[in-house]
Amino acid sequence: AAPVHFPGCLTGSKMAAATLQLYLESIRRELERQDPSVIGVIVALVAVLVTIVLFVLLRSRKSSRRAVLLAGLCDSGKTVLCCRLLSGKFKLSHTSITSNSALYRVRSDKGPAVALYDLPGHESLRLKYLEKHKGDARGIVFVVDSVSFQKEVKDVAEFLYMLLTDAVIAKNAPPLLIACNKQDVTMAKSAKLIQQQLEKELNTLRMIRSGAPKSLDGPSTGAVVPLGKKGKEFDLSQAPMKIEFVECSARGSKGDKGEADLGTVERWLVKVA
Repeated sequence: AAPVHFPGCLTGSKMAAATLQLYLESIRRELERQDPSVIGVIVALVAVLVTIVLFVLLRSRKSSRRAVLLAGLCDSGKTVLCCRLLSGKFKLSHTSITSNSALYRVRSDKGPAVALYDLPGHESLRLKYLEKHKGDARGIVFVVDSVSFQKEVKDVAEFLYMLLTDAVIAKNAPPLLIACNKQDVTMAKSAKLIQQQLEKELNTLRMIRSGAPKSLDGPSTGAVVPLGKKGKEFDLSQAPMKIEFVECSARGSKGDKGEADLGTVERWLVKVA
């Protein structure tokens, strides 16, 4: 599915550029008159306008990214979570072999909208579809199976490491939500424990990768950037974007016919949208 684009999101930057052009023309005229008394004022105005234009361009660049990517390993519950967010209903799902997308409006039909992209979790497909959509990401929801996390921790950390070191994602720095799913199951690990173990695994990966030749540096979607601060133990506060952990249950504590426990995810989406 092609990324969803919203018309009119660059209007502010075009208007600012036109305004700047007018002021530059006025500067040229005043300099031709060689009136020293106004040059200082004009230079100050130009400095302010350049700052405004840069601010508007940065804002418009972020506004043009309207996708929220749902990423994670197979069977982490991404597709069920996506269906719950869109319809409120539980739907049985199978392993995705392509990305699926739909428009999601926060709060109500009149609220701001983002495009939810449910990316395949299979190892042979995840990098392909992440590469396709990462440049449009306004936010990323990284879904973790809290029940099977203990045996999958290395695979989860490997995928997360790839996200955090991707040059495009690091540059755009979309907020990242790590959704610790399946909290309705008794054996589910807490978000705090998952964070601690992920930080430990990421630190190990960072040390291994920093000393490995480029050809052995693991899977990647393109150019990579270093992770963390040199000489310091890694924790997620050193990541290029803001990262939050939440506990949730796409299935819900009352089973298939009950309501999902996704309040933490929905509140995060409100902030991102």
